[in-house]
Amino acid sequence: MSSHLSSLICIQAFSAIDESDAEAFALKHRLTFYPVNADVDTYFPYILSYRDKLTSVIQTEKGAPGPVSASFIGGKTAHRLQFGGGKGQMIAKATGLNKGVVPSILDATAGLGRDAFVLASLGCQVTLLERSPIIGELLASALREAKYSDIGDITSRMKLIQADSTAWLNEQESAVADVIYLDPMYPHREKSSLVKKEMRLFQTLVGEDLDDAALLSAALKKARYRVVVKRPRKADAISGIKPSLQLIGKSCRYDIYALKRIEELKNTA
Repeated sequence: MSSHLSSLICIQAFSAIDESDAEAFALKHRLTFYPVNADVDTYFPYILSYRDKLTSVIQTEKGAPGPVSASFIGGKTAHRLQFGGGKGQMIAKATGLNKGVVPSILDATAGLGRDAFVLASLGCQVTLLERSPIIGELLASALREAKYSDIGDITSRMKLIQADSTAWLNEQESAVADVIYLDPMYPHREKSSLVKKEMRLFQTLVGEDLDDAALLSAALKKARYRVVVKRPRKADAISGIKPSLQLIGKSCRYDIYALKRIEELKNTA
């Protein structure tokens, strides 16, 4: 882990059952570790918190928003499951589910796993790639939490790999999924108070995806049927090959790079 991150975030266990896991992560990534009941040095603006088997990131500055986790239980995730629109959602149409097929999907920019969870809830087998060890730890914790819950059947279709997506894709000898899904970090306006807390966290701890063109190029070589890129509605497309078509919503759009007709999957399903 970079020295930049080691000065931004420390690790703390808030419950005894999490202490060994928290310490192991800190040692692996050379981060400062605080055991249960220890006083954290206020030098760190972020804490990776281990509490009751759920991992979250806490911002320490006065007036900061609440913890950020990747938990799939309750909250926005439950609301989207109930009211999201099923296969009528734009993400479902973009990835091909509206064609009567259920493609395998590689989410190469997993983040907090929200889009991957939606796709898994619609029956897709989803592999999640996440290059940030911090965000990857949040995802791993969320998947463990969900395993024995009433959404365990959904998260059983989600497999996490912590790796740099471009490098990982380039190392593969053949196609890795029917559809590769990308949602790279996009530069946001300076009105930071208007940016939701999750995005502020990503901007600070992960940074922008300056290699999105290289990632798209790698994805196009390793997808069987299409690559789908989620972008802000008015943002430029990723430089390079132009998308085959676009689905445009109120705040975002999906750039679709069609390699073969995804309807062909019907013949192999």
